Amino acid sequence: MNLDSLKMFCLVVDEGSISKAARLSYVSQPAVTRQIRQLEEMYGALLFERTDGKLKLTKAGEILYPYAQEIVEYLKRSVEAVQEVTGCEESILNVGASLTIGEYMLPAILSGFTRSFPKIKFNILIGNTPAMIAKLENNEIDIALVESGVENTEFIIEKFAEDELILVTPNNHRLGKRGTINIEELSEEKMIWRESDSGTRLIVENALKEYGILEHIESTMELGSMQSIKSAVEAGLGLSILPRLAVSRELTYGTLQEIKIANFYLSRDLWMVQKNHRFKKTGLHYFVEFIRKSN
Repeated sequence: MNLDSLKMFCLVVDEGSISKAARLSYVSQPAVTRQIRQLEEMYGALLFERTDGKLKLTKAGEILYPYAQEIVEYLKRSVEAVQEVTGCEESILNVGASLTIGEYMLPAILSGFTRSFPKIKFNILIGNTPAMIAKLENNEIDIALVESGVENTEFIIEKFAEDELILVTPNNHRLGKRGTINIEELSEEKMIWRESDSGTRLIVENALKEYGILEHIESTMELGSMQSIKSAVEAGLGLSILPRLAVSRELTYGTLQEIKIANFYLSRDLWMVQKNHRFKKTGLHYFVEFIRKSN
């Protein structure tokens, strides 16, 4: 079997056109077509058909595609593994992290890990949970560290930490003298929220709804990032319930203060997600074990 033909087949599927695949591979369109024909002759089936001028996989092509992806991916991994052993190439881990983990937790993890494993290098991607899971599915990253639960049963999903959600106020807020308040008192305050589709906001709203307090709380604004919310709270525009991870520095330096809510504890789980590969990158095993022991 010509592995280059399988690679080209995957590229044509991913790009949706022979011309784009040819351009990205720096070869002619007839050369791409020849490679596809070779595969079709080997499998004895058409892999593509044109419908309304668009290239579309046949049923046989749909069946072949995931196998071809896996063959190409394992070939790449085998080359990397041998090069690691022979010292021809450094081990590089591609790590995806959701926003809060990537901004506030991952730097400390990497700092500790690289002290023990200085030869392992990292490529880091940060985005929301669905984007990181999609990249994991497409083999663009080796592992995803995310804040929201993942329901895909084909993945290896493991809780690696827990992050408490706490009420924070400006450092000069009147509630600071109290230290602890009753949850009903939140209805007297202006709250600042993440955007409506934020996973953190959903957790907070569901908890407050259980206490019958959500509908009585006044929302002053919605902001799209953790940093903008922290700045707004510091400026006295309202209070917010935020991950402890995200405000630990502000609490240390006193620009924000934590106010306890009596008989109220709220947290979210943090998840480590991997594909169920038969052969893992050498460094990935060490990285996963380091996270387990660290947290």
